[in-house]
Amino acid sequence: MKHARVAWAGAVHDAVEAEGQLELLTPAFKGRRVAFEDVVWLPPLAPVPRARTVLALGLNYADHAKELAFKPPTEPLAFAKGEASLIGHRGATVRPAGVQNMHYECELAVVIGRTAKRVKRGDAHDFIAGYTVANDYAVRDYLENWYRPNLRVKNRDTGTPIGPWRVDAADVPDPMNLALQTTVNGTVTQGGNTRDMVFDIATLIEYFTSFMTLQPGDLILTGTPDGVVDCQPGDVVITSIQGIGDLHNTITAA
Repeated sequence: MKHARVAWAGAVHDAVEAEGQLELLTPAFKGRRVAFEDVVWLPPLAPVPRARTVLALGLNYADHAKELAFKPPTEPLAFAKGEASLIGHRGATVRPAGVQNMHYECELAVVIGRTAKRVKRGDAHDFIAGYTVANDYAVRDYLENWYRPNLRVKNRDTGTPIGPWRVDAADVPDPMNLALQTTVNGTVTQGGNTRDMVFDIATLIEYFTSFMTLQPGDLILTGTPDGVVDCQPGDVVITSIQGIGDLHNTITAA
């Protein structure tokens, strides 16, 4: 099932996709259907009573590492992000004034479904609630170290569109064989497949939970393949993952 979270008629609603429309789940409107164009899309994540942990991977596709003249890492290269960086489908991402290179990153995002601590690789998929599409923009001008991006590169308000759907894990039989694609203004600029990750999803969950506890609603952004290009204000960027969704985003000037 495809889950969404939207603002409509002055309230926030959980919804599901139903025959090309959104079916609202809010008790007062339960069963009502509204058009995709009539809502404001929010990150498709239920609120949590704590700070949500957002973990992101760097250089987790060998071709992307090669694109940047690096060898693939021998251990996951991860950094944490604040939840304020997340925005929804059809949102606008701000390009800072004066920067020379700001690029998209199409990524499969894993949504944790239950408390995960010291999880073995073979059990990892039991802890996944679902998947969504993330576009984790990077401002290369601020980059000091490819292996540990500093805060201004990745941890920016509006810098990580996510959505439009959260797809149940049960509806994604093989998350390690999904095609990824990015278009900028209708032109295909990036393509890849999740099978080309250096560290697969199960390995990442085992790795992270060996030293930290993940809770329901936490996110793992699993990295991007090669083909990233600079984006300018006015550009419309669509990051797509097979069976998960097409995430639309527009670049705006600061």
